[in-house]
Amino acid sequence: MQTRTRVLTGTALAVALGAGTFGAVSAAAAPASAGRAASAQQAAPAKKDGDTNFTTSTHLTVDAATRAAQAALDAAEKENQKVTVAVVDRNGNTIVTLRGDGAGPQSYESAERKAFTAVSWNAPTSVLVGRLAQTPNLKDIPGTLFLGGGTPVQAKGAPVAGIGVAGAPSGDLDEKYAKAGVDALDK
Repeated sequence: MQTRTRVLTGTALAVALGAGTFGAVSAAAAPASAGRAASAQQAAPAKKDGDTNFTTSTHLTVDAATRAAQAALDAAEKENQKVTVAVVDRNGNTIVTLRGDGAGPQSYESAERKAFTAVSWNAPTSVLVGRLAQTPNLKDIPGTLFLGGGTPVQAKGAPVAGIGVAGAPSGDLDEKYAKAGVDALDK
């Protein structure tokens, strides 16, 4: 036990000394770095109003995504369809997924992949299915699913999310329910 205590104490001491040395070196270098940064700012051309190195993007809130998913699920349930609804953000990350009572196990992943495909190309997946004739390799892109049932959510013409529905007997029905989700966002 004594050897272990010595090793732990020695390690802690070495870490503390290293951190202190690093802090001293960093503090000594700070004024020189600040001077270089100031000269770089003077040499750079003046920026115009609104011209920055950053962009602003629009994202769907969790509340809005949940509302859209519930509207799509409700539309399907009114027609006695057992589906799963997924809403993904602009980057294809899942925001919310609702699996309806009795929806098949395959519907969960299919809904997410349809939503991802719709937002990736900013087009309903039923439209994208037609593009496979000209470019069959599209189906090889990871995470995509070229079946009807996915639709993008747009803000100012740009895709901000995708809604995917899977589990109904046809992609047309799945897409109809996905559009009900999009319509719920316009209210």
